[in-house]
Amino acid sequence: MNLARWDPFQELQSLENAMNRLFRRQLSGALRTEEALTAPQFAPPIDVYEDDNKLSIKMDVPGIDAKDLEIRLDGNLLTVSGERKFESDEKKEHFRRMEREYGSFSRSLTLPASVDTDKISANFANGTLRIDIAKRTDSRTKQIKIAEESTKGRKAA
Repeated sequence: MNLARWDPFQELQSLENAMNRLFRRQLSGALRTEEALTAPQFAPPIDVYEDDNKLSIKMDVPGIDAKDLEIRLDGNLLTVSGERKFESDEKKEHFRRMEREYGSFSRSLTLPASVDTDKISANFANGTLRIDIAKRTDSRTKQIKIAEESTKGRKAA
């Protein structure tokens, strides 16, 4: 007589494997068309830096040409949009794994009131878009000295 030790986590693993098979089966039919490969939207990662003189935004957009990017400013709302197109010369039936995201994107940032939206510049190099926005001179950090009142001649309450 052989006894097997019961492992409750093995049952959870079996359930997870069954769910994964179910989702794979459902998605395998949908991923056969180019439209399904390019449908998901993605949002390129950004970094925002600020110092006393400017606000800088860096956005990673590898595989996208600068001419396919659009930067709009509406009041204090900065929007960067573009599209990474699926390379149609690739044979989809030969893909074994596909992790890069394709499709359109749009990222919007509300700019602080301290920036001067008339002094904005953008450059693109090595798949990174950089946008610099100067700060208004009247909004830069100022040190304010505190005046001390003399306590002489004052009566204690």
